[in-house]
Amino acid sequence: MAEILSQQEIDALLNNIKSGSEQKIESSSEKEAILFDFRLPNRISKNQLRVLRSIFENFAESFSSFLVTKLQTVVNINVTSVDQIYYSEYVLSVSNPACLFTFDVKDTDVKGILELNNDLALSLVDKLLGGNGLGSKQTKIITPIEQKVLRVVVERVMQDLKKAWQTIDNMEFVIERFEPDIDFAQITSQSESVLLISFEILIGEQSYLMNICYATFAFDNILARLSSQKLSSVRAIKHYGQTARDVVTHHLSKTSVPIKVELGTSMLSVRELLEMQNGDIIRLETKISEDQKVRTGSQLLFLGRVGVSNNKKAIKVTKKLLEEHKSF
Repeated sequence: MAEILSQQEIDALLNNIKSGSEQKIESSSEKEAILFDFRLPNRISKNQLRVLRSIFENFAESFSSFLVTKLQTVVNINVTSVDQIYYSEYVLSVSNPACLFTFDVKDTDVKGILELNNDLALSLVDKLLGGNGLGSKQTKIITPIEQKVLRVVVERVMQDLKKAWQTIDNMEFVIERFEPDIDFAQITSQSESVLLISFEILIGEQSYLMNICYATFAFDNILARLSSQKLSSVRAIKHYGQTARDVVTHHLSKTSVPIKVELGTSMLSVRELLEMQNGDIIRLETKISEDQKVRTGSQLLFLGRVGVSNNKKAIKVTKKLLEEHKSF
């Protein structure tokens, strides 16, 4: 409902109009203007950036598992940012000397740079060669021997990138060369935009940085697929047209499960165990007429009778116990 002015407010308003004075109305809800640079690259939409973040979070999880097994220590990898910037801006942010591995995607024009922080690279080399990763070095230059050691890690990065990108397409990442100077690792022109993914790698109590830089000019076909993807429906290409239940059921049906048959149990003293010889008979507590227990791990699955089938030892299932164990 509209507010009704009092007579005094009407008179004050008319007096202001006659005197030509203006009354400034201050609003507490006035928003501060935000500067916008129209030169910023915008090849990638916010929707696509969200999908890309999901892809690289999967990569980080897989790569951290590899480092845990290799370094035998606690490793956590977090995706700190997924941005699109000019290649010239990225070049200015890289230290000199640097630890850079250029790579490309087979049968495409997509090129990229894997940048390992020098401290991270030297720590990895130290740990992989049996050290504690806390050694110091006078220069930050990566020697040819250290490059060979790091190549094991970089090749695993390429494998994990391929695995992460399978949600969009089957892409094979191939290492091209090592470069200590960003000026010689030219993957695109200075004025072109690049996709920069930054990672924080926590090895024990130490924190390091790692960057992956893609030239986006060759990403148009891939970006088109990203725009049609939804986070909830990201699935490997070979599983398109199948529900998650179908995929899981298919894999479970091919999973091997160890099965053990418990013929019986018996209690022996340590003396009896030490005095046992070849040919001795152990009396079991299970009767011949009783069914034997079929287990997987500690879980009891079935009861059955031991016999022979096609000249091979076998067991015939007489009772199914799966329904009785709801926790299975």
